[in-house]
Amino acid sequence: MNIKGIIFDMDGVLIDTEKLYVRFWCEGANFYGYKMKEYHALSIRSMARPFAIEKLKGYFGEDFDYYKVHQKRIELMDKFIEENGIETKPYAKETLRFLKENGYKTALATATGIEKTETYLNQMGLYEYLDEIVCASMVLKGKPEPDIYLKAAEFLGLNPNECIAVEDSPNGIKSASRAGCVTVMIPDLDLPDENTKKNTYKVLENLSELKEMLLKIN
Repeated sequence: MNIKGIIFDMDGVLIDTEKLYVRFWCEGANFYGYKMKEYHALSIRSMARPFAIEKLKGYFGEDFDYYKVHQKRIELMDKFIEENGIETKPYAKETLRFLKENGYKTALATATGIEKTETYLNQMGLYEYLDEIVCASMVLKGKPEPDIYLKAAEFLGLNPNECIAVEDSPNGIKSASRAGCVTVMIPDLDLPDENTKKNTYKVLENLSELKEMLLKIN
């Protein structure tokens, strides 16, 4: 293995927002009478909009109004963050600093929009450590398709197999694996199932173990 770059998912990997997405997807859907449970919201983590719409209509029927529920989710979540703030995941800044100091190229591959992504990263003091940012809007197909990881590797000037992809969700792992990256999962809200494990090079407990892994590899 010749690892030169690390590509991170953002929500649930670098910043502790994944739990908020799940909570407010459920609250937004329930506001309009759709009985969304946590497992419904978990199933669309990191999933690009067209795939998420299809998935949710499969759960709640063709009349499920994705855009109305999505807007309500945004309103509720933005209000919560404005009042309570957000936190980084454990060892996020220390890990990014280590990568920068040791010559690794770094990128972000996120389903979150660019404006909100930059806002979050600046608030958390993480923006300066990332060389490239790729959002779902920048590629033809988002996760679980491989486009976003292929684009991130391209931006870094690397082959996908020279990049470790760090993810917390099955959809993200599938995307990174399809792109040919070395996939690392740090579970956030649930543990990987058997299919996810098959596409994962290594499952770590937290970001500090990524540093240890890289020291052994290189």
